[in-house]
Amino acid sequence: MNSSLLKTTLSCGFGLLVFCIGFVNTFWGNDPFYGLVIILLSVLFLWPVINWVFTWMPKKTLLIAKIILGVLILWSSLGVGELFEKIELMHTHFPLPKNDKLHPN
Repeated sequence: MNSSLLKTTLSCGFGLLVFCIGFVNTFWGNDPFYGLVIILLSVLFLWPVINWVFTWMPKKTLLIAKIILGVLILWSSLGVGELFEKIELMHTHFPLPKNDKLHPN
């Protein structure tokens, strides 16, 4: 597998993960603006933005910046943002479809 393709795939996958973290933080919890900032930062990990940034930033500097940004996003989401508690809140309050065949009264 080509090294460039692997880096792009990992970056886009991490971007989607960060986008999902931002989505959860936006709609469940007490600070929706924190979630919106995380969603906006996830754009930096997605493929078209990476190509645009490559044109004006050295690759080594971009890699270091993305690693630092990724660690800060994960640290703030898991520690300060209490991501696991928000996921539990999402599971308990998410509307589930009712199927009378599975749950007879």
